[in-house]
Amino acid sequence: MNIYLTLKALHLIAVISWMAGLLYLPRIFVYHVENKNSLGTCETFKVMERKLYNFIMMPAMILSWIFGLLLIGSIGFDQMANKWLQIKLFLVIVLTVYHFFLGVCLKKFSLDLNTYSSRFYRIFNEVPTILLVLIVFIVVFKPI
Repeated sequence: MNIYLTLKALHLIAVISWMAGLLYLPRIFVYHVENKNSLGTCETFKVMERKLYNFIMMPAMILSWIFGLLLIGSIGFDQMANKWLQIKLFLVIVLTVYHFFLGVCLKKFSLDLNTYSSRFYRIFNEVPTILLVLIVFIVVFKPI
């Protein structure tokens, strides 16, 4: 079996899972904010948010990084000299920072200390989509 293609497939599966969470969690935050006066509903959202972040997003992010680094290792770390790969890794780091910012928001929701509006989360929810599009085009076309 080709190790490179196996790593690539595992990387893509992990990234798809991670992206699903990155796109869904802020949407749950929108509904959470909009239902802040409904105690039972808020408690349900807290459970959903925590489980999504801890049991899907965090493992998927870790596996995305592991398989991504193994992919780079399989083709040689000298490939890091390629500008497209440097830009891709920078954007993935930005996506990772976004991920951990969502973790901070999750913590605030769990303590009933959220200060952001549903509008903020609606707009902020576009960040991973923009990063995803940029990353895919950079990887496919390798423009630099």
